[in-house]
Amino acid sequence: MAITSGSATAADVEVLGVDLSTSTGAVQGGASGMLYGLGDDGAPTDAIIAGARPTNVTQKAPYGEQHPNGDPLEVERSFFENGGEYLMVNIQDYYPDWPYNGGQRPEDFESYLEIVRTVVTHIVEESEYPEGYVFTPFNEPDGINWYGNWSEMRDHFLEDWVAAYRTIKEIYPEARIAGPGDAWWHGGSTREILQHGKETDTLPDIWTWHELGVDNLATFRSHLAEFRQIEQEVGVGPLPVNITEYAMRRDMSVPGQLVQWISMFEDEKVDAQTAYWTFAGNLNDNMARTNEANGAWWLLKWYADLTGDTVEVTPPALDAVDTLQATATLDTERRQATVLLGGGSKDVRVDISGLDEEVFGAVVDVQVREAEWSGQEGAALNPPVVATERVEVQDGTIQVAVPHDDRHSAFQVVVTPPLAEQPEPATAWRATIEAEDTTLQGVQVDHQPADDAWTFAASRQHDVSGLSSASSSLTWDVDVPTTGTYRLRAVVGTTTAGRNALFVDGEHAATVQHEAGFNARYRGASEVLLDLEEGTRELSWRTSIDGTTTLPGSNVTVDRFELTRVDGPDTGVYPAHLARLDGGSVLFGEPAGQADAGDVRLDEGDAATFYVAVRETGYHDLTVGYASSQATDLSLEVNRRAVDGLAATGAGRWSSTARVHLAQGISEVTVRAQGAVDLTSVTTVRATDADTAVVTVEAEEALELQGGARVDEVAEPTNVSGEVVGWLGGGPDSRAVWQRPDDVPTGAYNFVARYANAEVNTGHPYNTDVVTRFLDIGEEGGGTTRGAYRHNYSWQGFWTHTVPLDLVTDDGALTLGNATGWAPNLDQLTLAPLVLSVTNDGADGGTEAPTVEVKDGARYTVGEDGTYRKVSFALHSSEGLDRFSLNGTVHDLAGVTDHDLDVVVPGRFGAQRGQNVLEVLDVAGNVTVVEFTIGPKAKP
Repeated sequence: MAITSGSATAADVEVLGVDLSTSTGAVQGGASGMLYGLGDDGAPTDAIIAGARPTNVTQKAPYGEQHPNGDPLEVERSFFENGGEYLMVNIQDYYPDWPYNGGQRPEDFESYLEIVRTVVTHIVEESEYPEGYVFTPFNEPDGINWYGNWSEMRDHFLEDWVAAYRTIKEIYPEARIAGPGDAWWHGGSTREILQHGKETDTLPDIWTWHELGVDNLATFRSHLAEFRQIEQEVGVGPLPVNITEYAMRRDMSVPGQLVQWISMFEDEKVDAQTAYWTFAGNLNDNMARTNEANGAWWLLKWYADLTGDTVEVTPPALDAVDTLQATATLDTERRQATVLLGGGSKDVRVDISGLDEEVFGAVVDVQVREAEWSGQEGAALNPPVVATERVEVQDGTIQVAVPHDDRHSAFQVVVTPPLAEQPEPATAWRATIEAEDTTLQGVQVDHQPADDAWTFAASRQHDVSGLSSASSSLTWDVDVPTTGTYRLRAVVGTTTAGRNALFVDGEHAATVQHEAGFNARYRGASEVLLDLEEGTRELSWRTSIDGTTTLPGSNVTVDRFELTRVDGPDTGVYPAHLARLDGGSVLFGEPAGQADAGDVRLDEGDAATFYVAVRETGYHDLTVGYASSQATDLSLEVNRRAVDGLAATGAGRWSSTARVHLAQGISEVTVRAQGAVDLTSVTTVRATDADTAVVTVEAEEALELQGGARVDEVAEPTNVSGEVVGWLGGGPDSRAVWQRPDDVPTGAYNFVARYANAEVNTGHPYNTDVVTRFLDIGEEGGGTTRGAYRHNYSWQGFWTHTVPLDLVTDDGALTLGNATGWAPNLDQLTLAPLVLSVTNDGADGGTEAPTVEVKDGARYTVGEDGTYRKVSFALHSSEGLDRFSLNGTVHDLAGVTDHDLDVVVPGRFGAQRGQNVLEVLDVAGNVTVVEFTIGPKAKP
């Protein structure tokens, strides 16, 4: 990738124009909504919801029977506490059948109005957030739900709309109501509904319809324009719009597809919700497993990070299906421009104009990150920086060239003034190969066309299936650059917890274990570490180790292989200038590229929040890098649990490290200032050796079983040793007691369980109605914590899930069960202290802060004890002086060890009459602060 200024051209690229000087309005941020994206309280986890931050969702009616989960009263806490703004309720979901009531309008419509009353009453009386709800009385009324023939059912619908609207208002006068909720855009009925709503004073507060088809990427803008024209002609509005279902199965989980929809809706300033095609509780395929990001989750997170105003974007073609599209923003306070782009499969040149020198300066830093498609259940870590450049701005323009050949990827381009350290791209060696490009034996290549709305995505639109015999294999050569450890990652689909053999140069090198999935094309990722020697190596993916006996569950569908060099422990770096801020300001002083450029100044009470991703559950060193001008404590929260002990003991640049236990996937990390600090970054480093601090037991060995709870065998294919504890719960008597181990005293812990839960509700005609199971963990002498365990496809396949657990006694036994429903099957249990240690280190071994001494002699100083008519200072640092600031006026010192700041009087160097603050910083980030007063001039 290259980044240049001026007007360089390149052959066979698509050009995306971004004009930072033309605002298109404040960021709307509402296109990441979702239908039934939330399953239960805890599924998804708070960190996953907060990171993606959907501002709006639609859930079923309270106590409704349409689906077994997704009750709004159960998910409202996790939604509203994690950035949600309004929660829509499909009232008709109170019915158990689809289409509702057999697809027929009730002959006694009063029976439906009674359902309306029941639903609204439940929310008004039982919700903690009734003001956050929006009521949808009809869902897809133009389709198979009651009013499909408009010419015949028009009058019924208009009458029923008024009746339902007024019934809602009678119970809850402040209620907000959405509609009509059509499955398609209809200009004719829209006009009649608007006109009738105006005449009867029953206009919806939010106008809704669905844009589901692939072609809607091309037609939506015309539909919205027609709606706005009808509004004007009828004399209403403009009403807020929510497209309450959008996109197809082929789009879900795919960053490069979803960015096209999001950009379109954001550009038109409407809210929108992804459709529900698979099952509830996984953000509509846009997250992985119980607490992990996939590629699409990172796109949603980037979208939620946008601040400031959107700006004008010119794609190669507007209203064109599966093409390069983008949204772009400018935040002048943060001095940051951001572009989210994707679609198409050609290299992209982003022409950015309107770079205001007062905001960005004459030179900018550009960072480009890529969110790759990782599979629906394939975990994705923090998207890597794939290119960076420090470039001069010419006539307010730069060009950013992004090599882009994968329609499934989305990219984030960030432009800022120069940072203290110029960002560097990821350097880990990596090689990928499509499964269909390997040497195939006893298998077949299948086409998975990306233009098929109902096809689950496949890398390069092909995968390999039919691994059904002991001779089936996929073989390829790879040029290994250096001898060392490598991680092989395979994107696969399977319904069982099976395994495959991996051969290197004809020898069995590893067995790859899979986790069960939704189906053979709903893809996850399996990983294994390999020790490889430098040179050309032959890798072979096989169904058998001995060539005659197939491994259990080896008949997987293979999409892609990725081989990555492992250089030390997993490390993630999260710059402060990209964090979500609650207060605080990003520092970009003059001259450009100072030691704190890109730091975030947090004053007391200000906070910065990061979403960190880790590959595996275990201990990680979480380091906060910052500078302080004085001794101060620093508040740190991990998933909103306090981690104490972070502090700077004096002025300087500090690294405070907490060794904390993190769950596989996403954790929310918040740094909050107790005194002013300049925050640089948060870093995570895997600390595998510390995992010995946990207590792990096999459930079937450690638990004392009561009631109907029992030990069961697990048949192959499975990813556990053979025995598990099942039949927990279903009532208060079926439970298990874990006698507290001696080395587990009072404190904050993570409770980690390997579990299975394949329960489904089989009554729905086509939705997979998965069921969340709950495990209640009661402490004798303490409280009870409930954990939510998402459906994981197979009773023979086990996932790991982490629940926060605070123990208040030193030895109280733990009782596991579920008095109100069945608990998951349990294989292995772990108790891990949340925090093992906290250390606070000054940068470079804790170098001393600069010295500031008042110079003697009337030539230099008149006055004493901090009050002067004029004053001079001698500045010194053995590290080198970086700059000084006097009342906010910054002066560069270019690394000299000594500097004389002579004759400071009002109007000189930024000094003023009265109180003055002098800050002196060295190149290591250490700070010395001197406060002094300049009084009146001496009388003649």
